[in-house]
Order: sequence, then C-alpha cells, then structure tokens
Amino acid sequence: MVGSLGLHQHLASPYHHNYLKDQNPLIQPPCLVPLHQVKTMEDFRKAHAQFLKLGLDCIPPYAGELLSACALSAWGSLDYALAIFLNLEEPCTFDYNVIIRAKVNHDQSKSALQLYKEMIERSINPDNFTFPFVLKACALLSDIRGGIQLHGHAIKLGFDEDVFIHNSLINLYGKCRKIELSYKIFELMGSNRTIASWSSLLSAYNRMNFCVDCLHLFAKISCEKLKPDETSMVAALSSCSNLGLLGLGRSLHCSLLRNYPTLNIIIQTSLIDMYMKCGQLDKGMLIFDKLHEKNLWTYSAVISGLAMHNNCRKALQVFSDMLKEDLKPDEAIYVNVLSACSHAMMVEEGLKCFNQMRFDHQIKPNAQHYGCLVDLMIGAGRLDEAYEQIQNMPIEPTDAAWRSILSASKINGDIELAESAYRKLKKMEAVNAGDCVILSNMYAELQRWEDAAEARKEIVNRGLVQAPGFSQVEVKGKIFTFVSQDKSFPQSDEVQEMLYQMDWQLRFEGYKADNLRSSEGQSQKIAIAFAMMNTSSVSTIRIFTNLRMCSECHEYTEWISKVFERDIIVRDRRRFHHFRLGFCSCDNCW
Repeated sequence: MVGSLGLHQHLASPYHHNYLKDQNPLIQPPCLVPLHQVKTMEDFRKAHAQFLKLGLDCIPPYAGELLSACALSAWGSLDYALAIFLNLEEPCTFDYNVIIRAKVNHDQSKSALQLYKEMIERSINPDNFTFPFVLKACALLSDIRGGIQLHGHAIKLGFDEDVFIHNSLINLYGKCRKIELSYKIFELMGSNRTIASWSSLLSAYNRMNFCVDCLHLFAKISCEKLKPDETSMVAALSSCSNLGLLGLGRSLHCSLLRNYPTLNIIIQTSLIDMYMKCGQLDKGMLIFDKLHEKNLWTYSAVISGLAMHNNCRKALQVFSDMLKEDLKPDEAIYVNVLSACSHAMMVEEGLKCFNQMRFDHQIKPNAQHYGCLVDLMIGAGRLDEAYEQIQNMPIEPTDAAWRSILSASKINGDIELAESAYRKLKKMEAVNAGDCVILSNMYAELQRWEDAAEARKEIVNRGLVQAPGFSQVEVKGKIFTFVSQDKSFPQSDEVQEMLYQMDWQLRFEGYKADNLRSSEGQSQKIAIAFAMMNTSSVSTIRIFTNLRMCSECHEYTEWISKVFERDIIVRDRRRFHHFRLGFCSCDNCW
C-alpha cells in the first residue's frame, strides 16, 4: 500500500503495517484499490468519499494512509490534508509525522514546529522518524536554539544513536554555521556513517567557504567505499568553482559521466557554474545550450558567469530568453542582471532592469540591488550620482556600498567624499584595515602627514588585521598559493631569477613602469612567473587572486601576454580578465 503510493517506507510505523495485515480482506478492496490508482485530487476526493461512506476515514491505519496520500503525493493538497488531519479525534505519531513533513516540504517550517509542540502537549511521543523532519525545519529557519532543544529531546527519548537523526543534526548545525558541532556529530557516528552523513558535512564546509577542507573530505569518501551522491558532488564542484580549480573540476565531470547514465538539472547547473568560474566560458555555455530542461538557477548561473567574463550584453539576452520561457525572476537573479550592467557600465540598461524588477515583477529592491546601482554609477564615472543614490536609499546602505564610494574617491582624488564615506563606516562600526590604508594613502598624496599617520593608527587602535593578498595557480594537478613578499614557496630562488628576466625583457620591449622592481613581490606576478617556468609554452596560465587587480598589475600582465605570447586568465575579486597578445577582455573597464 505505502509503496504503491510512492511514499517512503520509514514513514509508516510497524503498528500501521500490522493493522493493515490483520484487517478483514472483504473490507479492503473497495477502498484500497481505488486509492492505489489515484493520480489527481479529483480522483482522491472520490476515493475519500468511499472511506467516508464505509466509516473508515477516522480508523487507523486507513486514516493515516489517506492522510499520507493527500499530503505527500505530487498531486496532493496540503490544505485538504490538513482538513483530514483536523478531523482525526486521536491522531497518532504517524499522523503527526506525515503532516509535519508536508509542512516542511511546503516551506511552512514554523507551522511544522508548532505541530511538534502540540504533539508534546498532547502527550503523543515523537519517534525516530519525527526528528529528521523537525530538525530540517530548524535548519531551514537557522533556528540553532530550537535545534539544540530538539537534540536534547532526541537523546532523552533514547534516539542518540539513530543514523537518520545524526545526519539531520549534521545538516542543522552546518546550516546554522556551527561547523564544529557538525564535525563532532560526524566523528561520533564512526562506522555508522552513510553517504548522507558525508554529504551533509561536505555541504556545511562548502557553505562556510572552507573549500579546501571540503575537497579533502570529499577525497576520503572513496576510502570508505561509498559512491558520492548528488549533494556531495555539488559541494565538491562548488568548492572547485570557488577556488578556480579547473583540473579537479574536469576530473569530477569525467567521474560523473562514467558513473551516472544521466545528469540531472542540479548537477548540470553546478557544472556550468564550475566551468564559468574556472575561466572556461565556452564549455559552460556548451552545457547550457544542450540542456533540454532549464530552471531559474541554471539561468542565474549563466547570467552571473557571462557578467564575470564581461559578456554583459549576452547576459541580458539570456535573461530576455528566460523571461520568454515564462520563468518568474527572483531577487537573486536580478542581482546578477544588475551586476552585468554594472560590469559593462550600461547605465540606461541597468536603470531599465531596476525599474522592470520593481514594477513589472513586483520585487522590492534590497541592499544588494541598490549596491549594484551604486557600482553602476561609479563605474560610469558618475560618482556624485552614486553618492546621491546612497543618501536617498529607502533602506539602510550596507558597508559595501560606502566602501565602494571610498574606493572610487581614491581613484578620483576626492578626499572630502572619502572622509564622508569613512565616517559612515566608522558609525556602522564596519571599518576594516583596507579602509584605513586607503584613507592614509590619500592623505599622504596630499602631504597631510599627521592625518595619514592618524589613519594608520586606527588599524592598531581598533585591532584590525589586513588580510594578505594571495594568488593561486594550478600546475600539474597541484595548487600553489603565493603571498606578497613571501619567499617560502617551492623554487623560490628560480622564480626570483625568472622575475628579473621577465622584467629585463619587458624593458627591452618598451614597458615603462615607474616602479617595476618595487612591486616584484606582488603575488600575481610571482604566480605568473611560477606558471611560466612549470607549464608548456602553449598552455593557458590561469590565476586566481583574492584582490581586485590594480592598474599596474593589469598593464604588467598585458605586456607579459604580448612579449611572451602566453594566454593568461586572471580571476580577481570581481571578474575575469582574459589577456592575449597585449589585450584584455575587460577593455580596461574594471
């Protein structure tokens, strides 16, 4: 019965199965056979009428089977199922499990937790199938306090060794950013760990941006003789995307093709995102174009990827195609669309999309949307309009918006505007070390030495630490990370010699930087030199850096690509730069 409805077997308690088995077979066929064949709510109502006619609608286990069919089937109705549930005089644990699960599936997590509370108040004990659903509700709400209480209740009832509950706890603590608790549960499980245990922890690591840890954990799955599931593959691909690891991403893609006859839309979207964020836009678009099914997340990944690669008009065309498919855009996809306009400094198109979001799709702009507008104005050189935009926002501007104004003020040499933005950051208690350095450097350029020193003192007084700039390059399947002024990396002496040779060659060809040698320790230049030493002359050098590329590094890399005839792809904090024969794909707009 349960199997024929497509329900998970663990939903039904042993009591229900025994009850069904012991019933008079003369009573079963009139009701159960029609219910097996139900495919629509109209058919279900007819079957329900038979239950009512025979007086079985409130008798276990028929009531439970009726409830689960309506609440959990794809064709079902939660409202109708709730009406059945409320008509039960003495609902049991199974009935509560069904309706709680249905509530969670319909994004009604608060209501699901309220049902759990009602269950306890009515002295109906939850079982080991109740807790995964209510823990998932807490995870969706990021309710760490409620989750801890449920964890304690599960232990009290003797479910402290249940695998499904442990997996749900790993997921809960991971989504609440309590990664140490997720790992503790994972370790306690020992040999009882399932692939769901691994994938839950992998997702937690990925969500916290612990990408290296995520990939190390993923590598251990094979040692456990387990086959990675969809969730674990998505987490691993996402980590490759964030780190720019094209080689490993390709290996994962090959593994998927070997082990899975078909790849679902979630995996395909992750592959598109990985290839685009690893610099292979064409490969990502090839997968996208071959998809028979496309959803909102697929389009979002493509629009974001195209924007990062400065193919912004193509991004807007893809967005237009999406609207023709009758897919309703959400807040997130409009962030990507507005970012595309910002990258290409398409002010009119950006304003048009912003108004389209507000009036055509009735989406209330959030801080990210307004931040994109600010970046759009700044990129187009309309700094005063950007400042006015922030001042007139109907919501509180974020620190990122004020930081954009501060950075733009440095480029334009507007010290008054920079001071205003800095004061706003101080008021928000959001000042970081980089903000202090920008302001100090601006004062120094104006020879306001006391103010420059005072700005530097803020770093010490506030206990701020400036995150070091680093660059990564993948060579022969290994990741090498370089930090400015650090000489502890492999082949350090050889790399320094390579830098000297590169500098000499650039001078000979006409490169005239003011301080060519003073910036030799910059991590991006070291990464390029290391890659040139250890890769073939026809291969593309791929660099990932955590900072926004400065103008001097940009010009330097253009010259390297021209003089040494090497294709170089650099992914900085904002976008991709494809250097070839002295030209960059960004058209000097970044």
